[in-house]
Amino acid sequence: MTVLLHPLELPAHFNLCEYFLDHNLSEGRADKLAVIDDRGAYTYAQVAEQVRRMAAVLREEGLQAEDRVLIVLPDGLPFVTAFFGILRAGGVFAMVNPLLKRKDYTAYLEYTKARILITHESVLPEIGEVALASRHLHKVIVVGDEVPAGMLGFQDALAAADPDGPMAALEPTGPDDLAGWLFTSGSTGYPKGCVHMHRDFAYSTETYALQVAGYQESDICVSVPKLFFGYATGTNLMFPFRVGATCVLFEGRSTADELLDQIERHRPTFLTGVPTLLSNMLASDRIDRADLSSLRICLSAGEALPQEIYESWLARTGVEVLDGIGSAEMFHIYISNYPGDVRLGCLGRLVPGYWAEILGPEGNVLGVGESGRLRIYGGSTALCYWANKASSNETFQGAACTTADIFREDEQGYFYYEGRTDDLLKVSGIWVSPLEIENCLLASDQVAQVCVVGKEDDQGLVKPLAFVVPKPGVVPGEALAETLKAHAKAHLAPYKYPRWFEWRQDLPKNDRGKVARAQLRAEVQ
Repeated sequence: MTVLLHPLELPAHFNLCEYFLDHNLSEGRADKLAVIDDRGAYTYAQVAEQVRRMAAVLREEGLQAEDRVLIVLPDGLPFVTAFFGILRAGGVFAMVNPLLKRKDYTAYLEYTKARILITHESVLPEIGEVALASRHLHKVIVVGDEVPAGMLGFQDALAAADPDGPMAALEPTGPDDLAGWLFTSGSTGYPKGCVHMHRDFAYSTETYALQVAGYQESDICVSVPKLFFGYATGTNLMFPFRVGATCVLFEGRSTADELLDQIERHRPTFLTGVPTLLSNMLASDRIDRADLSSLRICLSAGEALPQEIYESWLARTGVEVLDGIGSAEMFHIYISNYPGDVRLGCLGRLVPGYWAEILGPEGNVLGVGESGRLRIYGGSTALCYWANKASSNETFQGAACTTADIFREDEQGYFYYEGRTDDLLKVSGIWVSPLEIENCLLASDQVAQVCVVGKEDDQGLVKPLAFVVPKPGVVPGEALAETLKAHAKAHLAPYKYPRWFEWRQDLPKNDRGKVARAQLRAEVQ
């Protein structure tokens, strides 16, 4: 079968640092604000100079083309400098949450075999000893005032580097040279590294960012997820830089108060969100007096967007939420709702340049309206999972990526997400999507968060169990359980209602902000 993909002609010498950053200087945006962080505001010319210095530092510390560099930094100018400095020098970036623990960093350093680590002084209690003991690390570069012996101070190293010397030159990489690793969300074991080339990131930018999300030079962008997560690396760094927009970055946790503060202070036009934080913002006692009038676009991904949250957000702000789905395997979003064409309960249509099939249990292509695994084709498909040939062979087939996501497509080309193959429950002999039950419960006026997993009853048969965070003022207990059972029975097939309820003040999340379903599932085994 021939799959027609978006034609993206790239020159023989192609480097993402030039594609995302340097072109802004030649196009007259040298003095335009590129980054605003907790410590200041920086123009494209200032960012570009810092990046040239970073490339020189990395080369002086022995970085060779395609060597891996691990970034473990909070959001701010140093992250931007490190990210584009690595690309400029021809290195390969890998990005990790700066809030992890020692055992996690041990695993990431061993897995990536990174030659250089760029981290922050606040992370050193967890990563410092691990880094010094690494067999592969050649140098640790530390952002901050406290730099241990044997490590290199980030600011001092940049200050001493020559931004215009030969060590700062742009590496003449090609479109098919390696550029970066994106980690999966790690639903089973440690995350896998999806290996991407320079062209992959440009492909998603030219298709999703420009043709669907519609980034503009005048945009000011802010994000709930942090830059180490590919969703935000795209929406709050790469995509804005492609059009010369401004990125707002902050180090602190993405709470409702923090986001409302950032919106009030910087008047962003573009918000990268996730459903949980949108819900928390709507529930804040500040929401009625908050001025959200600057926003023109709001994105959502990472978990299902409940209809109630969408409708409440639209009513409060007048701004559509463009829900979509992407993955580390494809870099970014490949199915999305479009401005002016948002369908509730639906993830929208294919992004231009992507194509999909719905597969049955035997790998056969299913017809319209039938549910099965999604196979997505596009020009941003990862090369492989690093050091995992078996999983690579199962997932990647050239331009195709066979996902574990269950979808159906309607006659108009709209896609409906029904869960993952490893999340589905077989209840009364019939496959049930936990997502359907969760959306039903969230439609009540008493549930703030919910996650449904399977639990065996006294006869060893699987039935739904719901972990529920009640809304403020709602009393958990048997009376609420009976109310929610009745609500579910009124809106779902009879066998789908939850048999049990567990009450929580919050649900555990992974480092991408998604509900940690596997952790909750393990609690009932």
